[in-house]
Amino acid sequence: MAHYQRVGSVPPKRHTQHRRPAGRGQQGELYYEELMGEEGFSSDSSLLYHRSIPSTLSAVREWSLPDLATTPNHPLQPRHLRLHDLFDAAAVRRTDVVTGRRLVLGNGDVRISYAVSARPSPWYRNGIGDECVYVERGRARVETVFGAFDVAAGDYVVIPRATTHRWLPKRSPKDPLRTYCIEANSHIAPPKRYLSTYGQLLEHAPYCERDLRLPAGPLLAEDVGASAGEETEVFIKHRGTGPSGVVGTVHTLPFHPLDVVGWDGCLYPYVFNVRDFEPITGRVHQPPPVHQVFEGGSFVICNFVPRKVDYHPLAIPVPYYHSNVDSDEIMFYVDGDYEARKGSGIGKGSISVHPGGHPHGPQPGATEGSIGIDHFDELAVMVDTFRPLDLGEAGRAVDDGTYALSWSRGSRGSRGTSDPSATS
Repeated sequence: MAHYQRVGSVPPKRHTQHRRPAGRGQQGELYYEELMGEEGFSSDSSLLYHRSIPSTLSAVREWSLPDLATTPNHPLQPRHLRLHDLFDAAAVRRTDVVTGRRLVLGNGDVRISYAVSARPSPWYRNGIGDECVYVERGRARVETVFGAFDVAAGDYVVIPRATTHRWLPKRSPKDPLRTYCIEANSHIAPPKRYLSTYGQLLEHAPYCERDLRLPAGPLLAEDVGASAGEETEVFIKHRGTGPSGVVGTVHTLPFHPLDVVGWDGCLYPYVFNVRDFEPITGRVHQPPPVHQVFEGGSFVICNFVPRKVDYHPLAIPVPYYHSNVDSDEIMFYVDGDYEARKGSGIGKGSISVHPGGHPHGPQPGATEGSIGIDHFDELAVMVDTFRPLDLGEAGRAVDDGTYALSWSRGSRGSRGTSDPSATS
């Protein structure tokens, strides 16, 4: 995110001596400067000043990742996945946001996982790509080497690759922490069409820099009740051989990871709340790109928020039928009543999978039923990928098995079968 920030103690000139405070006439020890940068020193970066040498390790072991195996969506069909069926109360008590994620969908560009958690996560670093974690419900504190955030429902937490951080859920029996995790094999940023040459969000963008929450820092070990010399494990997800191409390692540090006394630059985690997205509307139905909020390598993230809808006198507010000839469309239904899906069984906590090569659109009756409506009360997060998505173990576990026939059940000529294989 190319929006310069300076936090804590940094020297006047980069790559020069920066020392700890010392007594009169004495010279303090050097802080250790780390450049965290993208694209081989050719893109956004930040300089972090550590108390300890950031490369230091005292032990290394393997981290056995959760099941990341995938199954192709074959025979090709749209699907309805019920995410709220994935975690029962007992599972929530033993789950954290990092190690407890269950893979719903994935390909070589992006993995979509879901977790409902009550336990603090370990310290964690994704060495493969950026993460965008959407908080569906609940509240948490996210502590990072750049500083901390308090997050709640509706927050997108964008965490750059290799940022050491952890998730601390805030206890709530009624609203456990529900997180929808989008892990990229690339960087995640605002859409390029909304940015100036130098990275400023432009006037036609649906949000601006004022809407972004930055980490409160610096955050040091003693600020969280820890000792600076406390041995700490950091769980790292990184590239490797194997079916998923993703492996895990645990590094043990001889110090606490919160040792950054200051940093400056244009690369850091930030939070954006979906309620600060200003929807773009028109006289007739607007295409999905107007709902885009972020983009990554070979995928985009959009959100559909409560909004006034089309105001042409003959407008049809719900979408027209459309074929995703270049992408799979994954819609996560968070809140409200999604007009185009009425009658399909989709509700809060559902995902619809509309694969490339299959035309999709409103359920039977939804088109006529939407005429005259002037406002949609709906909240959904959409991920469109430009390579096919496969089903993860979680996606296979909560597939309703009948969604492919939902258009037939409400239309003339339906044979009444509930076996989706009949569509192949």
